[in-house]
Amino acid sequence: MASMIACDVAIVGAGLAGSLVALALKGRHPDLDVRLVDAGDSIGGNHLWSFFGSDVARGDRWIVERAVAHAWASYDVAFPAHGRTIAQPYYSIESSRLDRVVRATLPEQALLLGRKALGVSATAVVLADGDRIEAKGVIDTRGTGDLSTLDCGWQKFVGRELALAAPHGRERPVVMDATVKQVDGYRFVYVLPFGVDRIFVEDTYYSTSADLNRGAIVPRLERYAAAMDWDVTEVVREEAGVLPVAMGGNFEAYWRSGGAKTPKAGMRAGLFHPTTGYSLPDAIRTASAIAARRDFAGADLHDLTYGLARDAWDARKFYRMLDTMLFRAAEPEERYRVLERFYRLAPGLIGRFYAGQSTMADKARILTGRPPVPIGRAISALRGARA
Repeated sequence: MASMIACDVAIVGAGLAGSLVALALKGRHPDLDVRLVDAGDSIGGNHLWSFFGSDVARGDRWIVERAVAHAWASYDVAFPAHGRTIAQPYYSIESSRLDRVVRATLPEQALLLGRKALGVSATAVVLADGDRIEAKGVIDTRGTGDLSTLDCGWQKFVGRELALAAPHGRERPVVMDATVKQVDGYRFVYVLPFGVDRIFVEDTYYSTSADLNRGAIVPRLERYAAAMDWDVTEVVREEAGVLPVAMGGNFEAYWRSGGAKTPKAGMRAGLFHPTTGYSLPDAIRTASAIAARRDFAGADLHDLTYGLARDAWDARKFYRMLDTMLFRAAEPEERYRVLERFYRLAPGLIGRFYAGQSTMADKARILTGRPPVPIGRAISALRGARA
């Protein structure tokens, strides 16, 4: 027999954004009745999320710090004509660690896992098994909205965690190794040392196509590991994904596609960096803003999350302009030059860029000097975007 579940706040989607909202709410309001709903049986799925120390405000670090599985004091980048070590902290969250932290924070009855949501509004959730959740407020964090409403390039990747027979000798992450052969747009390899004999390696592409050819990418990962002289004893875990890189589009249509009057967070709210596709910094800011409230009525939560997403979209025209030049002005095999030039700039500027908080001086510095794409092609690309 179908039943009705009453609570203060229901969060639909137990991925990164939903989990962070749940952790922030329970941290600020221990007595709040929060329910976390997801069709899957685990929290966070099969994912790895990484971020720079400058991505998270000092006052918000408490939301995410327990979920951090790995931390480094600096990271490397490598390009054909330039390489450097940047002294900025870098962190990674594994979904298995996030799962444990959320389960330790929320009471057992708060986790409605293996429960698919068929319908979501600002105050109610209809589950596939016939049960219904009635809440003061509902927040939908289930994946993306309709990406066809946006003008996108794509960041796509296949990553593997490898167990090795001997130490790999790497002390720091390599956030971008673009010394590899350029294929399918801008290609780089991403490397995270998880332990002396365990390493995560990911093959990443900034491509005009969202098609992910795992059959072609996995052999490239294997060749990269062989070139590094890594004796792989086991593939511990594999993940793959495709993230939007926004050049433009209709924000209002995107918001409506995920539920016109429904509060949203994460990718579903359009809260992701236009250039990287990453949503973690925005997810933490959103969780912090929601937890700072005392009233969790659905209509008020909608106005709050819509305002955060709309303001972020309006403030990030600069990044969308850069994305347009990257995808439409640079030749695919030459796109690495844009990032090679960018990584010659000051570490503080680089950090603010990834946090989505570039200053006017930062923007001017990024655009000054010899451009890494032909001026005529850049102007044509921007004209086409405005049209």
